[in-house]
Amino acid sequence: MNIPVSENRYDNMIYNRCGESGLKLPVISLGLWHNFGGVDKLETARDIIHYAFNSGITHFDLANNYGPPPGSAEENFGRILKSDLKNYRDEMIISSKAGYLMWPGPYGDWGSRKYLLSSLDQSLKRMQLDYVDIFYSHRPDPETPIEETMMALDHAVRQGKALYVGISNYSADETRRATEVLESLGTPCLIHQPKYSMFERWVEDGLLDVLQEKGIGCIPFSPLAQGLLTDKYLKGVPDGSRASKAHGFLKKHQITDDKLQKIYKLNQIAERREQSLAQMALSWLLKDNRITSVLIGASSVAQLEDNLQLLDNIKFSGVELTEIEEILGG
Repeated sequence: MNIPVSENRYDNMIYNRCGESGLKLPVISLGLWHNFGGVDKLETARDIIHYAFNSGITHFDLANNYGPPPGSAEENFGRILKSDLKNYRDEMIISSKAGYLMWPGPYGDWGSRKYLLSSLDQSLKRMQLDYVDIFYSHRPDPETPIEETMMALDHAVRQGKALYVGISNYSADETRRATEVLESLGTPCLIHQPKYSMFERWVEDGLLDVLQEKGIGCIPFSPLAQGLLTDKYLKGVPDGSRASKAHGFLKKHQITDDKLQKIYKLNQIAERREQSLAQMALSWLLKDNRITSVLIGASSVAQLEDNLQLLDNIKFSGVELTEIEEILGG
């Protein structure tokens, strides 16, 4: 079915240039890591993707192993794209990745040329696409020369199967080396996707400086710390939350009393800002002009709608930032 597409879909979204490239990304991008796999309801996934597109979210981020089962998020996205949004492909930025375990044997994991290019072919088939806009090396491979991994990314662009390339989960030193190899090949690194939130701040110890120096965009994943930086866990672990699911990445033991105290105090600041905690946590990342976009997940249209309201209040006072630092450092 063809969905009704809003003529005003670009009116309220903010778009940032990705590093020094010609590409702009919405400040909020939709990740399909959770809630879009074979264990989830396809109609819910369809509703979320429709709402996202009609809200000006043009960037949809996937990986070969997203599901569960692995590959099913790409398959579901491909179905939705073909049936509902195929006429709008040129208005969309679709990304995928390879680097984690996808199939058995020595060629279905890490960063070899064999794995990355085979995986990209499989991803394109699952999504029923001729190309992706961004193809990532999902993680560095300690046993494969970084030159081989970057040459595979370069080859994907030269084949016409990716328009841009990026890296994810690379350290500052690894990022510098990878981007220098890509530069020498003539295919610059567009973007880096690190784990970054109020509770996970390793990127501030050098990586963001390298990205700025090299003119590379940054799109943090898990900006809400798998849902911890929301009001969802203020009173424990609710049924249906990520921490309550056996196949999720957030576990009950990660929700400590110390974390809950910080969440409670942060929520008080958010209330003063007339924001939800999630909105404030996303805004807090976007205050840094080195951040191109933040990658959010969504389990419902209502959750996505709430997160999008961050656009109403991205600025912070010096007092607010100091208070937040005191809470996070405590």
